[in-house]
Amino acid sequence: MNNFEAGAFVRADLKELTPYQPDLFPGFIKLDANESPYGLPAEMQAQIYKNIGPETFNRYPDPGAEELVKEISSCYKLPPEQIMVGNGSDEMILNLMLTFGVGNRVIVTPPTFSMYGIHARVAGAEVVAVPREQNFELVTDDIIRAADGAGLVVICSPNNPSGNSSSTEQIAAILAGCRCPVAVDQAYLEFGGVDMQPLLADYNNLVILRTMSKAYSLAGLRVGYLFADPGIIHYLLKVKQPFNLNNFSQIAAREVLRHRELFAQQIAQIAEEREKMYLALQAIPNLTVYPSDANYLLFAAHGQAAGIYQGLLQQKVQIRNFSEPPLAHCLRVTVGTPEENKIFLSALRKVIGILGEKKND
Repeated sequence: MNNFEAGAFVRADLKELTPYQPDLFPGFIKLDANESPYGLPAEMQAQIYKNIGPETFNRYPDPGAEELVKEISSCYKLPPEQIMVGNGSDEMILNLMLTFGVGNRVIVTPPTFSMYGIHARVAGAEVVAVPREQNFELVTDDIIRAADGAGLVVICSPNNPSGNSSSTEQIAAILAGCRCPVAVDQAYLEFGGVDMQPLLADYNNLVILRTMSKAYSLAGLRVGYLFADPGIIHYLLKVKQPFNLNNFSQIAAREVLRHRELFAQQIAQIAEEREKMYLALQAIPNLTVYPSDANYLLFAAHGQAAGIYQGLLQQKVQIRNFSEPPLAHCLRVTVGTPEENKIFLSALRKVIGILGEKKND
């Protein structure tokens, strides 16, 4: 054996980075990742399979996904040159970091989606956190001050994991006050919140991230897209992988967009179930549940979060546990089907009862 050591060639900051590795428990009720609990309608699946051609699998995909871009353009009334697609929102986020973050500061607003910071560090950017207020509202003036000389600002609305949305006025103020690109991740917009697309006409530093993983049941196929000024997309294309979105995903995404109305009932049911679950969690003593515009709910368990999480796993129910400040006392549950939600709430009450009995022993 030679004396090769891989770490000798890795940046010091990258060595310290903890990989994002979600837990996977096969056979559990999965309410941890904010996916849609519903599969694609059968008629849509049939049409997708029908559209598979003889070269779908053995030829590289269209590098620009032109047919999919045209479909997105038609749906959102935007010119194709303002649209870019990718292998999930994660790739879009990484491309933004590689384009605007390398050697620069990237402004994030925790608590928020952890991948912003991870991708920024992978790209060699300095991550600058501008914490949200206790009610998870943005501190607009602090963001603008921190962004002076920065390369990128990233804001999630509705915010993951808190579920609250930013206002048009807040985002417009940040766009006006920042000279760098401002990316607004609207992955959960279909479930609530304010659409920032109209601001594209007035602010050429705005980037809007969207996904088909949440409302449109394509999490397994990884389809994300963004809207931005052509000047921004010009540079993003320089770092984009040439064949980043596979043929099958392009076919499926086009079909879903052509029949978005088929998802309206599912989206409405998820929103209705979210409100039912919100009220049910409110009624449980010693829990604080936060209002949400997304397809999940964040709740504080005040010293019992770890016990509740482990107890739910024993009941074969998986939710998201946050083990670090400022959410060390919080859990997040994705809204599932009505049956899944009933099982979760029943299991939660059972676990809390068991924890209470142990505390009193």
